[in-house]
Amino acid sequence: MLKEFQGFTKVYIACGYTDLRNGIDGLAAAVQNQFHLDPFDQGTLFLFCGRKSDRIKGLLWEGDGFLLLYKRIDDGRFQWPRKAADLRTITHLQYEHLLEGLNIESTIREVHPTRAV
Repeated sequence: MLKEFQGFTKVYIACGYTDLRNGIDGLAAAVQNQFHLDPFDQGTLFLFCGRKSDRIKGLLWEGDGFLLLYKRIDDGRFQWPRKAADLRTITHLQYEHLLEGLNIESTIREVHPTRAV
């Protein structure tokens, strides 16, 4: 289910580290208190990663209850942004890259065209 970007209108990732011992209530409280967003926003997926970058948790409100998603990969690690403890929205392509283990932070520098002489 997590590999397909279906049923989500927005995806947020909590940068930095999250204590993955938290369940639904703890993660929903972090969304409300730390990030000042509504965890009951239907279709919005909130993703969290702990210190071990081989597992993530997702929180999704389905209108009648929360869905708690947990993914642990066997070989490799998620390339999770660790620089700040903020919440970022990510695009469909970044979501796919994240789940494939690729880095989602932009490393492409702007290239200026050279003048013809």
